[in-house]
Amino acid sequence: MKFLEAGFVQGFIRMANDGWEQGWHERNGGNLSYRVKPEEVEQVKEDFEPKEWQPIGTDVPDLAGEYFLVTGSGKYFRNVIIDPADSMCMIEVDEAGTNYRVVWGMVNGGRPTSELPSHLMNHEVKKKATDGRYRVVYHAHTTNLIALTFVLPLKDEVFTRELWEMATECPVVFPDGVGVVDWMVPGGREIAVATSELMKKYDVAVWAHHGMFATGEDFDLTFGLMHTVEKSAEILVKMLSMRSDKLQTITPDNFRDLARDFKVTLPEKFLYEK
Repeated sequence: MKFLEAGFVQGFIRMANDGWEQGWHERNGGNLSYRVKPEEVEQVKEDFEPKEWQPIGTDVPDLAGEYFLVTGSGKYFRNVIIDPADSMCMIEVDEAGTNYRVVWGMVNGGRPTSELPSHLMNHEVKKKATDGRYRVVYHAHTTNLIALTFVLPLKDEVFTRELWEMATECPVVFPDGVGVVDWMVPGGREIAVATSELMKKYDVAVWAHHGMFATGEDFDLTFGLMHTVEKSAEILVKMLSMRSDKLQTITPDNFRDLARDFKVTLPEKFLYEK
């Protein structure tokens, strides 16, 4: 099978384009990665042209020998659907989990996203925490959520509660809540470590004044999670533009009723009395 004909590759391209159409990827903003299944690697390996090994910038021993689809550093999401061979690549992680090499893509030069350490460290955390079910890590510059990082306290409890209150589906879609990372320089090991620590508890991490990280089992679930959180943030931004307080909202007991009927567990730390 030709590389670009594979279903998982087409799914990756579609998700990148969906994010562009949402307005989350100005210029070269954002990045996407997918941990490829062994049988999917087999489908496309005849098209591989391995390049030189390069350091990842962190150690991910539990990802040794794994393959990933990744968007490119400095590449534009709007071009992924137009010229995928230039805009994205497949990489292989070595047997020590310290180096990677491009095996497909980046035909005009370049390298994977500069935030590759964050992606791979989060993949490693989620692979262990979910028995390998989670395969997608997605970072986008979601406008309304970024705006909220300037006006809400940068605390997990506050962000989770405010987002939950904006739409009834939210505690069902992300019942574990969201984590918040204070502002850090992107692309390095420090922010990768901070984010991966949050991913031990959450599927969503807010990067203050920067954007959002989301993880999930597949493209649809991960994009849907990102979309739900950002839509909730949009509702909150609109509400705050009308008035600074709420006349009515979903109460802690309402959330407990919702959790019982939808059979989800909502941590009590988010159901505090205001």
